[in-house]
Amino acid sequence: MAYEVEAPKYVRLAQTIQRRIEDGTYPPGTRVPSENQLVQAFGMSRPTVVRALELLKRDGWLESRQGFGTIVRGRPAAAERKDRRGREALERDESRTPGRLVEVGEVPVPARVASALGLPKRAKVLMRRFLVEEEGEAAELVSSYFPAALVDGTELASSEALGGSLRDHLESRKKVRFDHVTERVSARLPEAGEAGLLGIPNGVPVLSVLVVACDAAGQALQVSDVLLPADRQELEDTYRLS
Repeated sequence: MAYEVEAPKYVRLAQTIQRRIEDGTYPPGTRVPSENQLVQAFGMSRPTVVRALELLKRDGWLESRQGFGTIVRGRPAAAERKDRRGREALERDESRTPGRLVEVGEVPVPARVASALGLPKRAKVLMRRFLVEEEGEAAELVSSYFPAALVDGTELASSEALGGSLRDHLESRKKVRFDHVTERVSARLPEAGEAGLLGIPNGVPVLSVLVVACDAAGQALQVSDVLLPADRQELEDTYRLS
């Protein structure tokens, strides 16, 4: 049995406002609706609205200007960088990407993936593992996991590289719609098979970017574990202090 945990109301409201900024409903430089207007429009309490706005200000989507109210800043540069790995994992065309499909099959769901998909620990999922290469050198090992309910009626279990993105394939075959991506970054030592595919010696860690792609209701549709050799990465980010 899968369990769904709904995001808090203020997070869902922040996501809705964020989408309206991205689609141009709230253009950069304009004021967002007042707290009273948001309360009435979404039927949520004032504390929920205030908390959602504070979350968007903290992440750089909005800013308060004295005498003007809350102003749209637009999509933060940090958000562009943060989403890059997730977008690549969802939109990569296997047939056109330098590298090779190294494994496809049903596997026991890893614990970190089970939690994201809302599956019990002993469940089975379909895994597609693709090794991305740059100039003949292993650059990323991408393991994408799909719940059984999404596999039927698709070509995800094919041992051949798929043309088009996995996202497009699922949206056209299963009539689902991807809405947002969450990324969780951690470091760990690779398993022997992972180290061999990435061509890294014993003791060299990898960066794991766990990409959780969800629909608008927050249901995870796909989880991809992107492994990057830590000795070949340089990460940079910028944070607002105000």
